Amino acid sequence: MDDKIVIPYSRQHITKADIRAVARALEGERITQGKTLEEFERALAKKVGARYCVAFSSGTAALHGAYFAAGIGKGNEVIVPAITFAATANTALYLGAKPVFADVELATGLMSVKDAARKITRRTKAIVPVDYAGRPADLTACKALAKKHNIILIEDAAQSLGARYRGKPVGAQADMTMFSFHPVKSITTGEGGAVATNSKTFYERMRMFRTHGIIKESRLLAKKNAGGWHQEMHALGFNYRLTDIQAALGLSQLARLSKNVAKRRTLVRRYDALLSGVPGLILPQGDSRGNRSAWHLYTLRVSDARKRREVFDLLHAAGIGAQVHHIPVYLHPYYQRLGYKKGLCPNAEAFYARELSIPLHPTLTTKEQDSVVSALRKIMAS
Repeated sequence: MDDKIVIPYSRQHITKADIRAVARALEGERITQGKTLEEFERALAKKVGARYCVAFSSGTAALHGAYFAAGIGKGNEVIVPAITFAATANTALYLGAKPVFADVELATGLMSVKDAARKITRRTKAIVPVDYAGRPADLTACKALAKKHNIILIEDAAQSLGARYRGKPVGAQADMTMFSFHPVKSITTGEGGAVATNSKTFYERMRMFRTHGIIKESRLLAKKNAGGWHQEMHALGFNYRLTDIQAALGLSQLARLSKNVAKRRTLVRRYDALLSGVPGLILPQGDSRGNRSAWHLYTLRVSDARKRREVFDLLHAAGIGAQVHHIPVYLHPYYQRLGYKKGLCPNAEAFYARELSIPLHPTLTTKEQDSVVSALRKIMAS
C-alpha cells in the first residue's frame, strides 16, 4: 500500500476471536485435510442454502475447479463479462477454452444478458455472470439463457457472499457459485475460495480436481478391493487444498458475515446521503426490495471521463485510497496479444473510463467516511 494512504479502500478485519480460532487449529491433530475444513464447508453450504460446498486455496483455484467440473476444455467457449477481475477469463484459458466477452449494463457494470445471448455459439459450454461490486447478476435471465441453450451457469460471486437475490442468499441459484475469501472480501481465510453447488456430480469432480485428480473413495475406484492404501488418479488435477488453519479462520469469520455486510450497507446509505447531488458524480444504484448487494465496493462514476485520473490522484494525495475496478479484461496486454481488440464491448470501456471505488469496509469509521466525503466534495467543486 502507498505510504501516503491513510484511509485504504478496503482492509481485512481480524478479531481476537479469529486469532484464538487459528491458534486452536494449530494445536489440533491435523492442520490440513482435517475435520475443520469439512466443518467450514458444511457451514458455508448451509449459510448459502446449497447442498454441497468445496473449498479451495483461492478464488481463482475455485473457478478453475468449477470450470473443470463443468467439462470445459479445448474447443469450448465461455461467456464472461468484460468488467471483472482477470481470473474469470483466465481459468477458461487454463483449460484450453476461449473466453468470449459480453458487454455490461452502463448503470451497474453487470453483464448484459442480451449481449451474452448474441454471443452464444455451438461451442459455448458455459455462461459466467459476475456479481460486480457485490450486486447479484440477473440470475433469472441467465438461468433462462443457459437452459435454452443447454449450457452450464457458473456464478462468479467472488464479491457477493452475503448478498441476496430475490430474497434468497446468493449461492444456490446457479449450477455452481464461486466465492472468494481474499482479505478484502465479506469474510477472509487469508487467501481462499469455495464453490457451492446442488449437484453431487460437480461436487465430486471438484473434490477430485483440488487434490491432484486423485480419489480414495472405494465406490469411485476403478480397481475394487485393492487395499486400504489404494488411491487412483483419474484426472490431471492440482494441489488446490485449503488448510484447516485457514478453514478455522473462515469459520470464525463466517459467524460475523451478516454483521459485516450490515455494516457495509449502513455505510453505503450514509455515502448516498452525503454525496447526493455532488456535481460530476454518478452514485451506484441502490438495493431493490428482493435484491440486496453485499456491497463489496462503493463504485462511483465521474461524469467526465477526462477528469477521473485527476480525481483519483487528488484523493490519493489527500491520503484516501481510491481504486478502480476493473479494466476490461480484453484490454490487458496479454489478451491484446491473443487478438482481442479495443472497442469489443463499448459499454464496458465507457464504464471503466469513469469508475472510481472509494473506501468501504466494516472497520471504516464515520470520521474516516466524513474525511473521504469532504475530500471528494472539495475535489469535485474545484
